[in-house]
This record gives sequence, C-alpha cells and structure tokens, in this order.
Amino acid sequence: MMHISVLGTLIIPIALIVIVFLIAVSCIKIVPQAHAAIVECLGAYRATWSVGIHFKRPFVDRVARRINLKEQVVDFPPQPVITKDNVTMQIDTVVFFQITDPKLFAYGVENPIMAIENLTATTLRNIIGDLELDETLTSRETINTKMRASLDVATDPWGIKVNRVELKNIIPPAAIQDAMEKQMKAERERREAILKAEGEKKSTILVAEGKKESAILDAEAEKQAAILRAEAHKEATIREAEGQAEAILKIQQANADGLRFLKEAEPDSGVLQLKSLEAFAKAADGKATKIIIPSEIQGIAGLAKALTEVAKEE
Repeated sequence: MMHISVLGTLIIPIALIVIVFLIAVSCIKIVPQAHAAIVECLGAYRATWSVGIHFKRPFVDRVARRINLKEQVVDFPPQPVITKDNVTMQIDTVVFFQITDPKLFAYGVENPIMAIENLTATTLRNIIGDLELDETLTSRETINTKMRASLDVATDPWGIKVNRVELKNIIPPAAIQDAMEKQMKAERERREAILKAEGEKKSTILVAEGKKESAILDAEAEKQAAILRAEAHKEATIREAEGQAEAILKIQQANADGLRFLKEAEPDSGVLQLKSLEAFAKAADGKATKIIIPSEIQGIAGLAKALTEVAKEE
C-alpha cells in the first residue's frame, strides 16, 4: 500500500511535466522561406510572422493563417465579351500576382482569387468594349498592359500586386473563324504565288545572264583567235619579206663582189667583150621578143661562132 501511494504521488508531477512540455512545444512555430503567418490573440490580429522561429502565447494566441508570398499564377476560364462592333467572343486570361501585404490579404477580402477573377472579367469587358474585332485580334499587348494597370490598382487594398496579365486565347464566333481561315488561306496562296513568280523571274534572269556571259566569252574567244591569226599572218609576211630582202641583199653583194674581183683583175677588152656576150645570152633566154644587139657584141658573136667551128673541125 505504501508503494502504491508513493507511485500515485509521482504520477501527478510527471503528468504535469509532460503536459507543460507538450504545451511549450506547441507554442514553438517555424515559418519557412517565402511564407508568412498571421497571428491572432483572442480573435484579434496581433502580429505577422516572417521567416524564422517564433513563440506564441499558449491558450490566447493562435496562427490564424499561413500565406504564400511567392508569385502565383491563376488561369481563369473563358469569359464572354462583346466588341465595339457587336461581335461576341470568348477570351480566357492568365493572371500573375504576388501577395505583398499578408495582413491586408488576410482581412481585405473574403475570397481573393474569386475577387480577382470577377475583377478581371469586368476589366476585360470594359477594355474590349472600346475596341473593334480587328483591333482586339491585333492589340494583345495593349490589352495586357491596360488590364495589368487596372487590376494592380484595384487589388492594392487587398495586399496583392498584379505583375502580369496575358490573354491566353481569343475565340471569335465560328463564322468569323471560317472567314479568317479563308482569308489566311488566300493570303498564303497569294504569298506562294508571289514567291513562285519571283523564283521564276530569278531563274529567267540567271539563264539570260548565263547566255549573255556565254556569248561574251564566245565573242572574246573569236576575237582572240582573230588577233592570233592576224598576228601569225603578219609574222609570216614579215618573215617572208625579210627573206626576200636578205636574198636580194645577198645577190647584190655577190654582184658587187664580182665587179670588185673584175676590177682588181684589170681585164682587157676581150674579156669585157666576153662578159658582155654572157649578159646577152642571159637576156636572150628571157621572154623579150625583140633584142637590140650593139655592134661590138655582134663582132664578138661572129668571133665566137668562128671559134666554135674551128673547135668542131679539130
């Protein structure tokens, strides 16, 4: 009995110690990176905890909300909008936002994501309502910029900063889509025809340039051949003339040497008459039909005939 009473007296303090320990552990809170915690005291806002370890007061403090401070992306479903020229189309948007003030985000609006979606749809209708269909399809960047500016101002009291807004899809009515597809097809065919025509034009130009270049080369070749033929003929004529001149020069030189030898030998009148007779014989061998023979040569001719007859008799 005594042991039981001692054990009973020890259990109570041990239990109290365990309870105190568990309460102390539950009061230790750690906030991770890029997060924040909203702490309330008896239902009223007390503090915003940032990254690190924190201690809350037991029984009176509680972590009311943990908030993600990283940039978030929300893809909203397509919203029906009407353009200035009364064309109804579906546009779905993507919003990139970030929580900058956890307190305002926690207490500013009941459902911030739904509030952003409704605000996005309203802003989109206001902007598209001032644009016609063609402007809507070609002015995405302008629409994105206007929407981001409008949403950023509207969500600032909620502790939200809108970084970027993108029009993900613009879906016009089916009839307009068909007309746009036909127009794009016609434009593609037109561009294809233009490219084909330009290719054929370039090909024709290249062929013409090739023929022109070939004709020029042929003409240049013929010109060079004619020049070479003329040069060869000229060279042959020059060489022939030089040969004839050289032959005449040699004949004249031989005649001059013969005269010089006769002069040096001092021949008598008989020898001179015989030379004259030889010259007469050469002249007689020519094509002349009439020959005038000087009297001196006639005498020599008779003498030569007489000497020939005597030689035959002997």
